[in-house]
Amino acid sequence: MAGGYFERLDPSTNLVASRAACGRSEDAEHMVAVAAANFAKWATTDVLERAAVLRRAKALIPKYRDRFAQLMLSEIGAVDDWVDFNVQVAANAIEAAVTLALKYPSTLHTDETSDSYTIRQPAGVCLAIAPWNAPIVLAMRAVVFPLAFGNSVILKASELSPATHSLIAEVLDEAGVPKGVISVMTNAPEHAEEVITSFIANPAVRRINFTGSTRIGKIIASISAQHLKRCLLELGGKSPLIVLKDANLELAAKAAVYGAFLNQGQICMATDRIIVEQAIADDFIKTLKSMVADLVSGNPRHKHVKLGPVASASIAARLSALIEDALDKGATQIAGAARRGQFIDATLLDHITPMMRIYSEECFGPIAGIYRVDSPEEAITVANNCEYGLAAAIFTRDLTLARNMANQLESGMCHINSATIKDDPSMPFGGLKSSGYGRFGSEACVDEFTEVRWITVAPP
Repeated sequence: MAGGYFERLDPSTNLVASRAACGRSEDAEHMVAVAAANFAKWATTDVLERAAVLRRAKALIPKYRDRFAQLMLSEIGAVDDWVDFNVQVAANAIEAAVTLALKYPSTLHTDETSDSYTIRQPAGVCLAIAPWNAPIVLAMRAVVFPLAFGNSVILKASELSPATHSLIAEVLDEAGVPKGVISVMTNAPEHAEEVITSFIANPAVRRINFTGSTRIGKIIASISAQHLKRCLLELGGKSPLIVLKDANLELAAKAAVYGAFLNQGQICMATDRIIVEQAIADDFIKTLKSMVADLVSGNPRHKHVKLGPVASASIAARLSALIEDALDKGATQIAGAARRGQFIDATLLDHITPMMRIYSEECFGPIAGIYRVDSPEEAITVANNCEYGLAAAIFTRDLTLARNMANQLESGMCHINSATIKDDPSMPFGGLKSSGYGRFGSEACVDEFTEVRWITVAPP
Protein backbone atom coordinates (compact mmCIF):
# COMPACT_ATOMS: atom_id res chain seq x y z
CA MET A 1 0.00 0.00 0.00
CA ALA A 2 0.98 3.62 -0.48
CA GLY A 3 1.75 4.66 3.09
CA GLY A 4 4.26 2.07 4.38
CA TYR A 5 3.48 0.36 7.70
CA PHE A 6 2.38 1.20 11.24
CA GLU A 7 2.71 -0.69 14.51
CA ARG A 8 0.09 -1.57 17.11
CA LEU A 9 1.50 -1.88 20.62
CA ASP A 10 0.45 -4.51 23.16
CA PRO A 11 -1.53 -2.71 25.92
CA SER A 12 -0.09 -5.04 28.57
CA THR A 13 3.60 -4.82 27.66
CA ASN A 14 3.91 -1.83 25.31
CA LEU A 15 5.81 -4.10 22.91
CA VAL A 16 4.89 -4.39 19.23
CA ALA A 17 1.77 -6.53 18.86
CA SER A 18 1.30 -6.29 15.11
CA ARG A 19 2.50 -4.44 12.02
CA ALA A 20 0.03 -3.46 9.30
CA ALA A 21 0.00 -1.62 6.00
CA CYS A 22 -0.82 2.11 6.05
CA GLY A 23 -3.57 2.38 3.47
CA ARG A 24 -4.22 5.78 1.91
CA SER A 25 -6.93 7.24 -0.33
CA GLU A 26 -5.37 5.82 -3.51
CA ASP A 27 -5.46 2.35 -1.98
CA ALA A 28 -9.11 2.87 -1.10
CA GLU A 29 -9.91 3.81 -4.70
CA HIS A 30 -8.18 0.67 -5.98
CA MET A 31 -9.90 -1.53 -3.43
CA VAL A 32 -13.34 -0.22 -4.42
CA ALA A 33 -12.54 -0.81 -8.11
CA VAL A 34 -11.66 -4.44 -7.36
CA ALA A 35 -14.78 -4.95 -5.23
CA ALA A 36 -16.99 -3.41 -7.93
CA ALA A 37 -15.42 -5.59 -10.63
CA ASN A 38 -16.14 -8.75 -8.63
CA PHE A 39 -19.61 -7.76 -7.41
CA ALA A 40 -21.70 -9.01 -10.35
CA LYS A 41 -20.43 -12.58 -10.26
CA TRP A 42 -21.07 -12.94 -6.52
CA ALA A 43 -24.42 -11.15 -6.76
CA THR A 44 -25.63 -13.61 -9.40
CA THR A 45 -24.32 -16.65 -7.55
CA ASP A 46 -27.25 -18.75 -6.34
CA VAL A 47 -28.13 -18.02 -2.72
CA LEU A 48 -27.70 -21.71 -1.86
CA GLU A 49 -24.12 -21.59 -3.12
CA ARG A 50 -23.39 -18.41 -1.18
CA ALA A 51 -24.88 -20.05 1.91
CA ALA A 52 -22.64 -23.09 1.50
CA VAL A 53 -19.53 -20.91 1.26
CA LEU A 54 -20.41 -18.96 4.39
CA ARG A 55 -21.26 -22.10 6.32
CA ARG A 56 -17.81 -23.43 5.43
CA ALA A 57 -16.44 -20.28 7.04
CA LYS A 58 -18.47 -21.02 10.16
CA ALA A 59 -17.02 -24.53 10.27
CA LEU A 60 -13.50 -23.14 9.94
CA ILE A 61 -13.72 -20.77 12.91
CA PRO A 62 -12.65 -23.38 15.55
CA LYS A 63 -9.55 -24.06 13.46
CA TYR A 64 -8.61 -20.39 13.73
CA ARG A 65 -9.49 -20.03 17.41
CA ASP A 66 -5.91 -20.11 18.76
CA ARG A 67 -4.67 -17.61 16.17
CA PHE A 68 -7.54 -15.29 17.03
CA ALA A 69 -6.75 -15.72 20.72
CA GLN A 70 -3.09 -14.81 20.28
CA LEU A 71 -3.93 -11.72 18.22
CA MET A 72 -6.68 -10.54 20.57
CA LEU A 73 -4.36 -11.03 23.54
CA SER A 74 -1.56 -8.98 22.03
CA GLU A 75 -3.63 -6.29 20.27
CA ILE A 76 -6.37 -5.54 22.84
CA GLY A 77 -5.39 -7.44 26.01
CA ALA A 78 -8.26 -9.93 25.80
CA VAL A 79 -8.69 -12.70 28.35
CA ASP A 80 -9.66 -16.20 27.22
CA ASP A 81 -13.32 -15.88 28.18
CA TRP A 82 -13.69 -12.88 25.87
CA VAL A 83 -11.98 -14.74 23.02
CA ASP A 84 -14.39 -17.65 23.38
CA PHE A 85 -17.38 -15.29 23.50
CA ASN A 86 -16.19 -13.70 20.25
CA VAL A 87 -15.59 -17.01 18.51
CA GLN A 88 -19.00 -18.43 19.43
CA VAL A 89 -21.04 -15.34 18.59
CA ALA A 90 -19.16 -14.86 15.30
CA ALA A 91 -20.16 -18.39 14.28
CA ASN A 92 -23.75 -17.62 15.28
CA ALA A 93 -23.65 -14.43 13.20
CA ILE A 94 -22.71 -16.38 10.10
CA GLU A 95 -25.61 -18.78 10.59
CA ALA A 96 -28.04 -15.93 11.23
CA ALA A 97 -26.94 -14.15 8.05
CA VAL A 98 -27.28 -17.31 5.97
CA THR A 99 -30.72 -18.10 7.40
CA LEU A 100 -31.93 -14.60 6.63
CA ALA A 101 -30.61 -14.65 3.06
CA LEU A 102 -32.27 -18.01 2.41
CA LYS A 103 -35.55 -16.64 3.76
CA TYR A 104 -35.41 -13.59 1.49
CA PRO A 105 -34.24 -14.73 -1.95
CA SER A 106 -33.98 -12.27 -4.81
CA THR A 107 -37.61 -12.46 -5.97
CA LEU A 108 -40.14 -11.18 -3.45
CA HIS A 109 -43.18 -11.91 -5.58
CA THR A 110 -43.45 -13.41 -9.00
CA ASP A 111 -46.36 -14.71 -11.01
CA GLU A 112 -46.09 -15.51 -14.71
CA THR A 113 -49.60 -14.19 -15.25
CA SER A 114 -48.95 -10.97 -13.37
CA ASP A 115 -47.99 -7.71 -15.02
CA SER A 116 -46.43 -6.30 -11.85
CA TYR A 117 -43.89 -7.73 -9.47
CA THR A 118 -41.05 -6.79 -7.14
CA ILE A 119 -37.53 -8.13 -6.82
CA ARG A 120 -34.88 -7.76 -4.15
CA GLN A 121 -31.31 -7.33 -5.32
CA PRO A 122 -27.90 -6.88 -3.65
CA ALA A 123 -27.06 -3.22 -3.13
CA GLY A 124 -23.49 -3.31 -4.48
CA VAL A 125 -20.18 -2.60 -2.76
CA CYS A 126 -20.61 -2.30 1.01
CA LEU A 127 -18.16 -0.61 3.36
CA ALA A 128 -17.97 -2.25 6.80
CA ILE A 129 -16.19 -0.27 9.52
CA ALA A 130 -15.61 -2.42 12.59
CA PRO A 131 -14.23 -1.56 16.05
CA TRP A 132 -11.49 -3.17 18.10
CA ASN A 133 -13.31 -4.09 21.30
CA ALA A 134 -15.06 -7.26 20.06
CA PRO A 135 -12.95 -7.69 16.94
CA ILE A 136 -14.17 -11.09 15.76
CA VAL A 137 -17.88 -10.66 16.53
CA LEU A 138 -18.27 -7.14 15.21
CA ALA A 139 -16.09 -7.54 12.11
CA MET A 140 -17.71 -10.84 11.17
CA ARG A 141 -21.20 -9.38 11.67
CA ALA A 142 -20.26 -6.35 9.60
CA VAL A 143 -19.24 -8.45 6.59
CA VAL A 144 -21.33 -11.64 6.60
CA PHE A 145 -24.75 -10.01 6.47
CA PRO A 146 -23.97 -8.05 3.29
CA LEU A 147 -22.06 -11.02 1.84
CA ALA A 148 -24.99 -13.36 2.40
CA PHE A 149 -27.23 -11.09 0.31
CA GLY A 150 -24.75 -11.04 -2.58
CA ASN A 151 -22.82 -7.83 -1.98
CA SER A 152 -19.07 -7.39 -2.17
CA VAL A 153 -17.58 -6.00 1.02
CA ILE A 154 -14.59 -3.94 2.11
CA LEU A 155 -13.75 -4.24 5.81
CA LYS A 156 -12.08 -1.09 7.17
CA ALA A 157 -10.09 -2.57 10.04
CA SER A 158 -9.63 -0.84 13.36
CA GLU A 159 -6.22 0.73 13.95
CA LEU A 160 -6.16 -1.06 17.32
CA SER A 161 -6.80 -4.57 15.97
CA PRO A 162 -5.58 -4.65 12.34
CA ALA A 163 -4.18 -8.18 12.45
CA THR A 164 -7.26 -9.66 14.13
CA HIS A 165 -9.54 -8.06 11.54
CA SER A 166 -7.31 -9.19 8.67
CA LEU A 167 -7.67 -12.77 9.88
CA ILE A 168 -11.44 -12.53 9.30
CA ALA A 169 -10.80 -12.19 5.56
CA GLU A 170 -8.42 -15.14 5.67
CA VAL A 171 -11.18 -17.36 7.12
CA LEU A 172 -13.63 -16.25 4.42
CA ASP A 173 -11.00 -16.68 1.69
CA GLU A 174 -10.30 -20.27 2.78
CA ALA A 175 -14.04 -20.94 2.85
CA GLY A 176 -14.30 -19.99 -0.83
CA VAL A 177 -15.49 -16.40 -0.96
CA PRO A 178 -14.13 -15.31 -4.37
CA LYS A 179 -11.10 -13.05 -4.60
CA GLY A 180 -12.06 -9.39 -4.57
CA VAL A 181 -15.48 -10.00 -3.02
CA ILE A 182 -14.06 -9.48 0.48
CA SER A 183 -11.03 -7.32 1.21
CA VAL A 184 -9.52 -5.56 4.22
CA MET A 185 -8.17 -2.02 4.46
CA THR A 186 -5.72 -1.21 7.25
CA ASN A 187 -4.51 2.32 7.93
CA ALA A 188 -2.62 4.31 10.53
CA PRO A 189 -4.79 6.36 12.91
CA GLU A 190 -3.76 9.66 11.32
CA HIS A 191 -5.09 8.52 7.93
CA ALA A 192 -8.50 7.23 9.08
CA GLU A 193 -10.50 10.28 8.01
CA GLU A 194 -8.82 10.38 4.60
CA VAL A 195 -9.47 6.69 3.95
CA ILE A 196 -13.09 6.65 5.16
CA THR A 197 -13.97 9.82 3.25
CA SER A 198 -12.51 8.34 0.07
CA PHE A 199 -14.50 5.15 0.48
CA ILE A 200 -17.82 6.85 1.15
CA ALA A 201 -17.39 9.38 -1.65
CA ASN A 202 -16.77 6.66 -4.22
CA PRO A 203 -19.94 6.19 -6.35
CA ALA A 204 -19.50 2.40 -6.38
CA VAL A 205 -19.91 2.17 -2.58
CA ARG A 206 -23.65 1.88 -1.94
CA ARG A 207 -23.93 0.96 1.73
CA ILE A 208 -21.97 1.76 4.88
CA ASN A 209 -22.22 0.03 8.23
CA PHE A 210 -20.30 1.37 11.21
CA THR A 211 -19.95 0.16 14.77
CA GLY A 212 -18.12 2.48 17.13
CA SER A 213 -18.37 5.70 19.08
CA THR A 214 -21.22 8.15 18.71
CA ARG A 215 -18.73 10.95 17.96
CA ILE A 216 -17.31 9.15 14.93
CA GLY A 217 -20.74 7.84 13.95
CA LYS A 218 -22.00 11.40 13.55
CA ILE A 219 -19.08 12.20 11.24
CA ILE A 220 -19.75 9.12 9.12
CA ALA A 221 -23.47 9.91 8.96
CA SER A 222 -22.66 13.43 7.81
CA ILE A 223 -20.30 12.30 5.05
CA SER A 224 -22.77 9.61 3.96
CA ALA A 225 -25.61 12.16 3.80
CA GLN A 226 -23.55 14.39 1.53
CA HIS A 227 -23.35 11.51 -0.94
CA LEU A 228 -26.87 10.16 -0.36
CA LYS A 229 -25.50 6.90 0.99
CA ARG A 230 -27.52 4.75 3.35
CA CYS A 231 -25.67 3.81 6.53
CA LEU A 232 -26.31 1.54 9.50
CA LEU A 233 -24.88 2.97 12.73
CA GLU A 234 -24.42 0.98 15.95
CA LEU A 235 -22.92 3.47 18.35
CA GLY A 236 -22.26 4.16 22.02
CA GLY A 237 -24.26 3.13 25.04
CA LYS A 238 -24.67 3.74 28.75
CA SER A 239 -26.82 0.78 29.61
CA PRO A 240 -28.88 0.85 32.83
CA LEU A 241 -29.45 -2.22 34.97
CA ILE A 242 -32.45 -1.61 37.25
CA VAL A 243 -32.73 -3.57 40.50
CA LEU A 244 -36.11 -3.34 42.22
CA LYS A 245 -36.66 -4.13 45.90
CA ASP A 246 -38.22 -7.56 45.24
CA ALA A 247 -35.41 -8.71 42.94
CA ASN A 248 -33.25 -11.79 43.39
CA LEU A 249 -30.21 -9.84 44.60
CA GLU A 250 -27.69 -12.60 43.97
CA LEU A 251 -28.88 -12.98 40.37
CA ALA A 252 -28.92 -9.23 39.81
CA ALA A 253 -25.44 -8.78 41.26
CA LYS A 254 -23.97 -11.53 39.07
CA ALA A 255 -25.55 -9.91 36.01
CA ALA A 256 -24.27 -6.47 37.02
CA VAL A 257 -20.70 -7.73 37.47
CA TYR A 258 -20.79 -9.63 34.19
CA GLY A 259 -22.29 -6.70 32.33
CA ALA A 260 -20.02 -4.06 33.84
CA PHE A 261 -16.66 -5.79 33.71
CA LEU A 262 -16.60 -8.30 30.86
CA ASN A 263 -13.76 -7.25 28.55
CA GLN A 264 -12.87 -4.50 31.02
CA GLY A 265 -16.25 -2.90 30.38
CA GLN A 266 -15.21 -2.09 26.81
CA ILE A 267 -18.51 -3.23 25.28
CA CYS A 268 -21.25 -1.05 23.84
CA MET A 269 -23.87 -2.92 25.91
CA ALA A 270 -21.85 -2.74 29.14
CA THR A 271 -23.72 -2.09 32.39
CA ASP A 272 -22.63 1.49 32.86
CA ARG A 273 -25.39 2.44 35.34
CA ILE A 274 -26.72 0.32 38.20
CA ILE A 275 -30.05 1.83 39.29
CA VAL A 276 -31.18 0.31 42.57
CA GLU A 277 -34.15 0.94 44.85
CA GLN A 278 -33.07 2.57 48.09
CA ALA A 279 -34.83 -0.04 50.26
CA ILE A 280 -32.37 -2.78 49.26
CA ALA A 281 -29.42 -0.68 48.05
CA ASP A 282 -27.08 -1.40 50.97
CA ASP A 283 -27.70 -5.16 50.89
CA PHE A 284 -27.29 -5.24 47.13
CA ILE A 285 -24.06 -3.25 47.21
CA LYS A 286 -22.65 -5.58 49.88
CA THR A 287 -23.32 -8.55 47.58
CA LEU A 288 -21.89 -6.66 44.61
CA LYS A 289 -18.73 -5.68 46.44
CA SER A 290 -17.93 -9.26 47.41
CA MET A 291 -18.19 -10.34 43.78
CA VAL A 292 -15.75 -7.76 42.40
CA ALA A 293 -13.11 -8.13 45.11
CA ASP A 294 -10.89 -10.36 42.96
CA LEU A 295 -11.35 -8.45 39.69
CA VAL A 296 -7.85 -7.01 39.72
CA SER A 297 -6.49 -5.92 36.36
CA GLY A 298 -3.31 -7.53 35.10
CA ASN A 299 -1.52 -9.07 32.15
CA PRO A 300 -3.96 -11.64 30.68
CA ARG A 301 -1.03 -13.92 29.87
CA HIS A 302 -1.25 -14.94 33.52
CA LYS A 303 -4.08 -17.45 33.75
CA HIS A 304 -5.43 -16.19 37.08
CA VAL A 305 -6.08 -12.72 35.63
CA LYS A 306 -9.76 -12.08 34.89
CA LEU A 307 -9.46 -8.42 33.93
CA GLY A 308 -6.97 -7.24 31.33
CA PRO A 309 -5.73 -3.73 30.52
CA VAL A 310 -7.84 -1.09 28.81
CA ALA A 311 -6.91 -0.70 25.16
CA SER A 312 -4.96 2.58 25.25
CA ALA A 313 -3.34 5.11 27.52
CA SER A 314 -5.86 7.75 26.43
CA ILE A 315 -8.75 5.53 27.53
CA ALA A 316 -7.06 4.98 30.90
CA ALA A 317 -6.54 8.73 31.37
CA ARG A 318 -10.17 9.50 30.53
CA LEU A 319 -11.45 6.86 32.96
CA SER A 320 -9.22 8.18 35.73
CA ALA A 321 -10.60 11.66 35.13
CA LEU A 322 -14.18 10.36 35.37
CA ILE A 323 -13.44 8.63 38.68
CA GLU A 324 -11.67 11.68 40.12
CA ASP A 325 -14.48 14.00 39.06
CA ALA A 326 -17.11 11.76 40.68
CA LEU A 327 -15.17 11.45 43.94
CA ASP A 328 -14.55 15.19 44.07
CA LYS A 329 -18.30 15.78 43.77
CA GLY A 330 -19.40 13.40 46.51
CA ALA A 331 -19.38 9.86 45.10
CA THR A 332 -18.20 6.98 47.29
CA GLN A 333 -15.77 4.43 45.91
CA ILE A 334 -17.02 0.95 46.83
CA ALA A 335 -14.39 -1.03 44.93
CA GLY A 336 -11.38 -0.40 42.72
CA ALA A 337 -7.76 0.56 43.32
CA ALA A 338 -5.66 3.33 41.83
CA ARG A 339 -4.80 3.21 38.13
CA ARG A 340 -1.54 1.49 37.19
CA GLY A 341 -0.83 2.62 33.64
CA GLN A 342 -3.49 0.93 31.49
CA PHE A 343 -4.47 -1.44 34.30
CA ILE A 344 -7.65 -0.36 36.11
CA ASP A 345 -9.34 -2.69 38.60
CA ALA A 346 -13.11 -3.19 38.64
CA THR A 347 -14.45 0.07 40.06
CA LEU A 348 -17.83 0.74 41.68
CA LEU A 349 -18.90 4.29 42.53
CA ASP A 350 -21.95 4.88 44.76
CA HIS A 351 -24.18 7.96 45.15
CA ILE A 352 -23.89 9.16 41.54
CA THR A 353 -25.61 12.51 40.92
CA PRO A 354 -26.33 14.59 37.80
CA MET A 355 -23.49 16.99 38.74
CA MET A 356 -20.91 14.33 37.93
CA ARG A 357 -19.52 13.69 34.45
CA ILE A 358 -20.06 9.97 34.90
CA TYR A 359 -23.81 10.57 35.17
CA SER A 360 -24.06 11.29 31.45
CA GLU A 361 -20.76 10.33 29.80
CA GLU A 362 -20.23 6.81 28.48
CA CYS A 363 -17.53 5.05 30.53
CA PHE A 364 -16.46 2.25 28.16
CA GLY A 365 -14.16 0.88 30.80
CA PRO A 366 -14.23 -1.12 34.07
CA ILE A 367 -16.35 1.42 35.95
CA ALA A 368 -19.99 1.25 37.01
CA GLY A 369 -21.95 3.95 38.81
CA ILE A 370 -24.66 3.22 41.37
CA TYR A 371 -27.78 5.39 41.26
CA ARG A 372 -30.19 5.12 44.22
CA VAL A 373 -33.91 5.69 43.56
CA ASP A 374 -37.11 5.48 45.62
CA SER A 375 -39.49 3.80 43.15
CA PRO A 376 -39.80 2.00 39.80
CA GLU A 377 -41.11 5.24 38.31
CA GLU A 378 -38.00 7.12 39.39
CA ALA A 379 -35.85 4.29 38.03
CA ILE A 380 -37.43 4.75 34.59
CA THR A 381 -36.89 8.52 34.77
CA VAL A 382 -33.21 8.12 35.66
CA ALA A 383 -32.66 5.41 33.05
CA ASN A 384 -34.18 7.54 30.28
CA ASN A 385 -32.35 10.71 31.35
CA CYS A 386 -29.49 9.90 29.01
CA GLU A 387 -28.61 10.58 25.38
CA TYR A 388 -27.95 6.88 24.74
CA GLY A 389 -30.47 4.10 24.25
CA LEU A 390 -28.82 0.81 23.36
CA ALA A 391 -29.47 -1.90 25.99
CA ALA A 392 -31.17 -2.11 29.39
CA ALA A 393 -31.99 -4.69 32.05
CA ILE A 394 -34.64 -4.95 34.78
CA PHE A 395 -34.52 -7.27 37.81
CA THR A 396 -37.78 -7.97 39.63
CA ARG A 397 -40.01 -10.94 40.46
CA ASP A 398 -43.04 -9.00 39.17
CA LEU A 399 -42.98 -9.81 35.46
CA THR A 400 -46.05 -7.74 34.68
CA LEU A 401 -44.35 -4.69 36.15
CA ALA A 402 -41.13 -5.58 34.33
CA ARG A 403 -42.86 -5.73 30.95
CA ASN A 404 -44.55 -2.40 31.58
CA MET A 405 -41.23 -0.86 32.52
CA ALA A 406 -39.52 -2.40 29.49
CA ASN A 407 -42.10 -0.72 27.26
CA GLN A 408 -41.24 2.64 28.83
CA LEU A 409 -37.47 2.36 28.60
CA GLU A 410 -35.83 4.22 25.72
CA SER A 411 -33.56 1.42 24.55
CA GLY A 412 -33.30 -0.70 21.44
CA MET A 413 -32.98 -3.83 23.57
CA CYS A 414 -34.21 -4.69 27.06
CA HIS A 415 -33.63 -7.87 29.07
CA ILE A 416 -35.73 -8.87 32.06
CA ASN A 417 -33.82 -10.70 34.81
CA SER A 418 -30.69 -11.06 32.71
CA ALA A 419 -27.65 -8.95 31.91
CA THR A 420 -27.47 -5.94 29.60
CA ILE A 421 -24.96 -7.92 27.54
CA LYS A 422 -26.81 -10.45 25.44
CA ASP A 423 -26.08 -11.29 21.83
CA ASP A 424 -28.34 -13.27 19.53
CA PRO A 425 -27.40 -12.46 15.91
CA SER A 426 -30.82 -13.61 14.69
CA MET A 427 -32.53 -10.81 16.64
CA PRO A 428 -32.62 -7.10 15.75
CA PHE A 429 -29.52 -5.49 17.28
CA GLY A 430 -29.26 -1.72 17.58
CA GLY A 431 -30.23 1.31 19.59
CA LEU A 432 -32.27 4.48 19.90
CA LYS A 433 -31.27 8.13 20.30
CA SER A 434 -27.49 8.64 20.19
CA SER A 435 -26.91 4.88 20.12
CA GLY A 436 -27.53 4.95 16.37
CA TYR A 437 -30.04 3.73 13.84
CA GLY A 438 -30.60 0.70 11.66
CA ARG A 439 -30.40 -2.91 12.81
CA PHE A 440 -28.23 -5.97 12.36
CA GLY A 441 -30.01 -9.33 12.53
CA SER A 442 -33.56 -10.49 11.76
CA GLU A 443 -35.83 -9.10 9.06
CA ALA A 444 -34.94 -5.61 10.28
CA CYS A 445 -31.60 -5.73 8.47
CA VAL A 446 -32.75 -7.04 5.08
CA ASP A 447 -33.27 -3.55 3.67
CA GLU A 448 -29.88 -2.46 4.99
CA PHE A 449 -28.07 -4.55 2.39
CA THR A 450 -30.52 -4.95 -0.50
CA GLU A 451 -32.52 -2.85 -2.93
CA VAL A 452 -36.19 -3.52 -3.69
CA ARG A 453 -37.31 -2.83 -7.26
CA TRP A 454 -40.76 -2.78 -8.87
CA ILE A 455 -41.14 -4.13 -12.39
CA THR A 456 -44.20 -4.08 -14.64
CA VAL A 457 -44.84 -5.92 -17.86
CA ALA A 458 -47.22 -4.56 -20.52
CA PRO A 459 -48.28 -6.37 -23.72
CA PRO A 460 -45.99 -5.62 -26.70
